[in-house]
Amino acid sequence: MPRLVILGAAAAAFVAAVLTALEPRDAGLTLLLAAAAVVVGGAAWLETGPSSAKEIAIIGTLGGVAAAGRVLFAAVPGVQPVTVIVIAAGVALGARAGFAVGAVAALASNFFLGQGPWTPWQMLAWGGCGVIGSLAAPLVRRRIPFAVLCFVLGFAFSVLMDLWEWYSFYPHTWAALTVQLGRGVAFDLAHAGGNFVLALAAGPELRRLLERTGRHLRTEVIWT
Repeated sequence: MPRLVILGAAAAAFVAAVLTALEPRDAGLTLLLAAAAVVVGGAAWLETGPSSAKEIAIIGTLGGVAAAGRVLFAAVPGVQPVTVIVIAAGVALGARAGFAVGAVAALASNFFLGQGPWTPWQMLAWGGCGVIGSLAAPLVRRRIPFAVLCFVLGFAFSVLMDLWEWYSFYPHTWAALTVQLGRGVAFDLAHAGGNFVLALAAGPELRRLLERTGRHLRTEVIWT
């Protein structure tokens, strides 16, 4: 069943993407549908992986901690710990867990900060950070490479959200895109810089903690 859901979500996302290309004036709705379809596919992907309640619990806990951190840092524009926690989860626990933690963090925190058409895209963007963290795991074992990845993905997250907002709600012109990207520079720098500082301070320690937790979750006790 999860595989059928994934295939259905992929088909829905493809159709929505085609409609976006054919009717760019209605991009806000079709992009929302595409993002929602991919999020549903990601949820089904999670169902194919975790095999214990403990694994689901650690994903939910990390997503909740990341969401709480985002809410607590809400007074400081752009600065929040979500990206660092999500990347650490991806590095330590794998792509599925990283994606799930990012999606849960975005959804949960927006119950306090405000839900809207941006929510599925934030879920995808932070989920993608977790997947990239998993793929880059062999390269970010040390503090500086880990912090650099968090810095780069902080910019990537912000730019993706800027592009989504521009294509969904503004004229599809270079001038409008330049204005959209330009007015977000300060926010993007705060996000990326905050990620770098937080990752330097606690990133490797968080990764090691999650790796130990992951090993415990995968340990099986067989009674004979």
